Amino acid sequence: FFHFYAGVCSALKLTIPSHTIHGIEGQPLHLTVDYNFSATASEIQIIWLFERPQSNPKYLLGSVNQTVVPDLEFQHKFTLIPPNASLMINPLHTSDEGNYIVKVNVRGNGTIAASQKIQVAVDVPVTKPIVRTEPSSGVVEYVGNITLKCTVSKGTRVVYQWMKNGKPLHPGPNYTFS
Repeated sequence: FFHFYAGVCSALKLTIPSHTIHGIEGQPLHLTVDYNFSATASEIQIIWLFERPQSNPKYLLGSVNQTVVPDLEFQHKFTLIPPNASLMINPLHTSDEGNYIVKVNVRGNGTIAASQKIQVAVDVPVTKPIVRTEPSSGVVEYVGNITLKCTVSKGTRVVYQWMKNGKPLHPGPNYTFS
């Protein structure tokens, strides 16, 4: 179930599934963009740009009447997916995080244009957690404390949750978390 957002300018409508899309590092990401218009078209132009905060947008690729002209720097990474204005990013890297801007121009009696911005967030899969004890020799019951340290070497938006017998542990007299 997707919520669709539309950018409307005159008789041209662009539809995207969401203004923010999460992708997984190393995997392809498909930015779905559909367009329709009520005028007769002699030319249809599609332009994709990429921008990061505090930088100028970079041209990725464009097409006129289905003839694609990629930026040579990115020609093997970004692909226009016909019949609409969808973009494939393959493979996705953390450096691809930012805003993707699609602009569609339709020329008939006049020129009409519409654009949409999609924010892409790149998620790095979380590696297997490693749990260490301090002291490493363990403790004797009722005599001392033990510290359990959990770490992961990679991952974005990592959340730690300690469990005992399948139930979440909460801070109290026997457990502290930091």
